[in-house]
Amino acid sequence: MFKGMKRSVTGTIAKAMALILMLSLATTSYAIIMLASSLNDAEALNVAGSMRMQSYRLAHDIEIESSDFSSHIVLFEQSIYSPSMQALQNWMVPDDITHDYYRLIMRWHDLKVVLKSPNNTQYSHLVAGFVDQIDHFVFKLQGFSERKLIQLAWVGGIGLGGVLLVSVFVVLFVRREVVLPLRTMVVASKQIQKRSFDVKISHDSRTEMGILANTFNDMALELGKRYRGLEDAVNEKTHRLQRANQSLRVLYSSSEQLTASRISADNFNAILEEMASLEGIEAVQLEIIESKEKIAVFSKGHLKDQLQAKKALTLDGKDLGNLYWNWSLPCPDQALLDNFVRILSRAVYYNQAQRQADQLILFEERATIARELHDSLAQSLSYLKIQVSLLKRCINRLPVSELHVQTNTVIAELDTGLSEAYTQLRELLTTFRLSIKEGSFDQALNTMVEQLALQTSANISLVNDLSSVDVDAHQQVHLLQLIREATINAIKHAQAKRIEISCMEYPQYIEVKIADDGIGIASDPKKAHHYGMSIMHERASRLNGELEIGVNAIGGCTVKLQYPNTKEAYVDKV
Repeated sequence: MFKGMKRSVTGTIAKAMALILMLSLATTSYAIIMLASSLNDAEALNVAGSMRMQSYRLAHDIEIESSDFSSHIVLFEQSIYSPSMQALQNWMVPDDITHDYYRLIMRWHDLKVVLKSPNNTQYSHLVAGFVDQIDHFVFKLQGFSERKLIQLAWVGGIGLGGVLLVSVFVVLFVRREVVLPLRTMVVASKQIQKRSFDVKISHDSRTEMGILANTFNDMALELGKRYRGLEDAVNEKTHRLQRANQSLRVLYSSSEQLTASRISADNFNAILEEMASLEGIEAVQLEIIESKEKIAVFSKGHLKDQLQAKKALTLDGKDLGNLYWNWSLPCPDQALLDNFVRILSRAVYYNQAQRQADQLILFEERATIARELHDSLAQSLSYLKIQVSLLKRCINRLPVSELHVQTNTVIAELDTGLSEAYTQLRELLTTFRLSIKEGSFDQALNTMVEQLALQTSANISLVNDLSSVDVDAHQQVHLLQLIREATINAIKHAQAKRIEISCMEYPQYIEVKIADDGIGIASDPKKAHHYGMSIMHERASRLNGELEIGVNAIGGCTVKLQYPNTKEAYVDKV
């Protein structure tokens, strides 16, 4: 980016900061080294100074013949060979100081020989020269330490002065190359804030600030163009808002259709009519998915393949249908069309929910009727059966005669009739008490089959292809009860080991089959369960269907129901 520049602001500032860092680092490093080496100097001076006192103490011990004379020799030797004295052999210590230290050691060894000799009194004459040698050594150590401190002060002053000079240069350079150009840009920005875009910053430097100034000038020019373009866009938006206002009134009218107590085809047509009145909409068509094979269609205008758009109707993850429309210029507002899709989705969803609610209400009514029948007619029939049983006992105690035989025949027929009436009433009560949770046929069918499977050791299999949407409340009652009756017959009378239940949907008809591998249907129509057969035939007729009961080729019985696959063809006779 900055290739070919004569100079760089950031590069100059970076170099200056690097120089400051180097000066600071060098000064600090030198100071640390000098201070570290000076730590041993103070101890060395103290030890050297103590050796003078120890030299005189040895001479005094000789004069008074002290018992500590030998220990004082050891202490002197420990001092001269102490770590602080041996550290004077470092490379940083001047050679003359190191040589003086070696001479002190050699002179001590000579004096130690005199101290340990019998004629150790000669030490008193030699100690003065030895102390002078020690004093000379101490003075050199002191001078060396002072020189190091002076050097440290000079290096610190030079480093600090260099840092100050470079810092002053950085401040002046930043003021000239950064602060002043930025102030100019701030003034220009305030002019732009007042919508005055004819500004230009003069900065001939080829540094980053020069590039920034040129970029600022280009930005001001571009902002002027954009501002004028925005004024034109605002005028266009105003026109669009006027159209949106009109569209919202149409959307409000469509939303009112959802407030109807019952949503019907008239509500769908009213919503489509409102949508067709929008600008840019020529024709619209609504397809509602009622089942896998059946689709309800509502339309306004003639839908063409050209310029056709499509939106899927979904709610709570459920596919409800599709919306198609033909459009033309100017294009209709997409957000408004999405709102229409939501309205239609809710309308379809509420319509299906209302139908489901109708089913639940129907079953509630049937349950109420069942309770009434159980509390009235069922109790009466049960009472009559008990009375007929008592009458039979009383007659059996009378002498046998022709009248007696005829009376027994009449009572037997009466007993049979009451039993048949009671059985039919129990079947009717079971039908009325049948419930479907949430209006779902599939769930009710599975629940019923699970309950029947608990009553037998036979294996009951179920295949259901019917959609709950296609089976209304009355059809559900008859289908469930027919399947239940046929399955109970297979369990109680056919002695079946396997029972297969299938509910299949075809384009023209619905087929329900209950097949078993039992002993087959009895040939005697007077068996007790033939009343169940008659009830199944009656339920098939209520569905406008046909019921076939036949024997399988490999054994067992098949009950097959077929009725038209159109809701219009069904007429409930309950």
